[in-house]
Amino acid sequence: MVNEDPAIETPSLDQAARQIRRYGLDVDPQAVLVAVRLMAAGARLGQAAEVHFARFDLSSGRYRLLADLEDHGGEKSPSDLAASMGVSRATVTGLVDRLERDGLVLRRSSAEDGRSAVVVLTARGAQKLRDLAGEHFGRLEAMVSGLSARERTVFLDLLGRVTRGVAALTED
Repeated sequence: MVNEDPAIETPSLDQAARQIRRYGLDVDPQAVLVAVRLMAAGARLGQAAEVHFARFDLSSGRYRLLADLEDHGGEKSPSDLAASMGVSRATVTGLVDRLERDGLVLRRSSAEDGRSAVVVLTARGAQKLRDLAGEHFGRLEAMVSGLSARERTVFLDLLGRVTRGVAALTED
């Protein structure tokens, strides 16, 4: 298979090996190359996702929040949203502010604890998700259309294992 985007092939295995030798390290160049290319692919995917969601006047974060609410009965506390999305409460506050301004969510007092607030998916927010679903999921499918069903299964397994290793970048 010929790759038409040279950025995907950068750096090369030879470049990674030269860098490792330059620093006198005992590290597998192929492992480093996989990690570097994965980070580059993640950055490109993040940029593409923002372009994609902008078509619907959303960001990837606002979409994720709406989808999370929908998946949890349309209501969730800000702290639970932050935990499930892997972001700070401040980030959730910013996302909710914009979504509330657009009429896609609202804040109200919790029925369980009147002192705390919950974020609620509005009918307009639920309709927004329905309206974008066909194009959104179609584009996601198209993005991985070059992989067979078996390759997607293997990829999901590999992606899960790599994701569990991400903590190696942030551990003290």
